[in-house]
Amino acid sequence: MTATTDDRDRSHVVTAFLRNDGDVLLLRRSDAVGTYAGRWGAVSGFAEGDPDEQVRAEIREETGLEGAVSLVRSGRPVEFADADLDREWVVHPYLFDCEDREVELSEEHDAFEWVSPTDIAVPDSAYETVPKLWTAYERVAPTVRSIAADDERGAAALSVRALEVVRDRAGLLVAERAKAGEDAAADEEWDELAELARRLLEARPSMAVLRNRVNRTMADAEAAADADRAGAPEVLDAALAGVDHALEADAEAAATAADVLEGSVMTLSRSGTVLEAIRSGAPSRVFVAESRPAREGVAVAETLAGDVPVTLHTDAAAAHLLATEDVDRVLVGADAIRADGAVVNKTGTRALSIAAAREDVPVTVVAAADKLSTREELNLESGDRSAVYDGDADLDVANPTFDVTPADCVTEVATERGRLDPEGLEDVVAELRELEDWRS
Repeated sequence: MTATTDDRDRSHVVTAFLRNDGDVLLLRRSDAVGTYAGRWGAVSGFAEGDPDEQVRAEIREETGLEGAVSLVRSGRPVEFADADLDREWVVHPYLFDCEDREVELSEEHDAFEWVSPTDIAVPDSAYETVPKLWTAYERVAPTVRSIAADDERGAAALSVRALEVVRDRAGLLVAERAKAGEDAAADEEWDELAELARRLLEARPSMAVLRNRVNRTMADAEAAADADRAGAPEVLDAALAGVDHALEADAEAAATAADVLEGSVMTLSRSGTVLEAIRSGAPSRVFVAESRPAREGVAVAETLAGDVPVTLHTDAAAAHLLATEDVDRVLVGADAIRADGAVVNKTGTRALSIAAAREDVPVTVVAAADKLSTREELNLESGDRSAVYDGDADLDVANPTFDVTPADCVTEVATERGRLDPEGLEDVVAELRELEDWRS
């Protein structure tokens, strides 16, 4: 979007929030800048042309991280007037995911920190920010709607996004309470946050890990409360701890899987935990099914291509390649794992696992223990019919997003608790069921 003649008297700037492991990057403005020296902000700069192009230039110039970032979303501009500067601002906010935390500062900044976004909202924190920074963040922050609509990221990543939604709202309530100087209104805060948590639970019903991690946050908040009900401070602390717990569990599950990766591996779809396991395990070759209809396997193959030899193939060719190529292991992620060991994952996992069993190729499912489902029934999502067929013929279209792999086709589940066989899952499920008591 380019500035028009109607707003030529206003200053257009871009502001990019770089996110890594749930934290965002804050930069302290140096004396070399003309405005707001000494204050903290995101990556920012004047937008003299197209903000979408300018924001990437600012990331490159101010952090050196351009090659390690990917755009998540942009948000509605934030407009405000600064009477002290006699200036009107139009801030164009962006959110990028970032793979690296090593920042190369330009002369415009003299310090940087990776912090929880709630540090922007909470008053009297260590960070005096530029005006409207929290408002800009809210325009691009994860929401219930964005989680429900996300068909690119895996269940583990979306579970962290869900915890961020709870964390951000709890942090804002803490900030509002502090600004108003009011006593705690725990009942009202709990009701609002509990309703938000329930909406998140309903957003992706097939993703057990999202349910379990939201349940743990709310249960831990209740357990920490001195009063009858938890308030925003307890939920905020529990959500912050929940994000850390989730990231650590996913990393440890990937490390468990990496230990068994020798020779060549076949996988499909996109799973951050699978990617981390492959990078850590360094197999000799990776076969990647393209994963139609969204073909997210293509991006996985491109991501791995610089680290290990990769063969990208059609989904229909998987069984043939298992029979004719030297594939030592199938490695897949999971959106949910039933107590009986059956695995819910991206459509194609069932066919791949059955074909692997036919060829005596072991199948390892890598997933944090939080992906175990406490439910007997499964709610399998379906994709848009137009992704398969957008013609005019009178026909039905089936586009299931997930399928169920029988437990007898799964060799093991690699978790942060070690490698579990399908029979060793019931105790974990019992623990997870206890976390659901907060809802009653």
